[in-house]
Amino acid sequence: MIVAVIPARAGSKRIVNKNIKKFKGLPIIAWPIKAAIKSNLFDRIIVSTDSKKIADIAKKFKAEVPFIRPKKISGDYASTASVIKHSINELKAKKINPKFICCIYPTAVFMKPEDLRKGYKKIKTLKWEYVFSAGRFYSSILRSFKKNNYGGLK
Repeated sequence: MIVAVIPARAGSKRIVNKNIKKFKGLPIIAWPIKAAIKSNLFDRIIVSTDSKKIADIAKKFKAEVPFIRPKKISGDYASTASVIKHSINELKAKKINPKFICCIYPTAVFMKPEDLRKGYKKIKTLKWEYVFSAGRFYSSILRSFKKNNYGGLK
């Protein structure tokens, strides 16, 4: 089983309600949900949230919200890893044991289904523990990665 988890909390400080603000006519979270659906990769697309409003919008766009995220992992200092771990534990409690978990950020409005398929192909064929997307940028070298000869990162 392959599961997508979209971590979308309510408490954004810089842009209040950013996950549900409109972008090109749809709530921002709708875009990654639609890309995940169109990729045809996932058996389940789950939104982990602490917000009924986000949950309702996610469901409207055909994502599942099988649990509400606890407040202790919904604050400013909660890590993505803790949210994904919580999601896995919730699934396992329901006797669902995913083989692959894909974390998709709710603000990934430009992500395409083929991006997800490429990532899955890499993780499956190269047997890596995880993959993530990255792009070129011209900012501080301290915030960057460099590809090694095997396609991995340094």
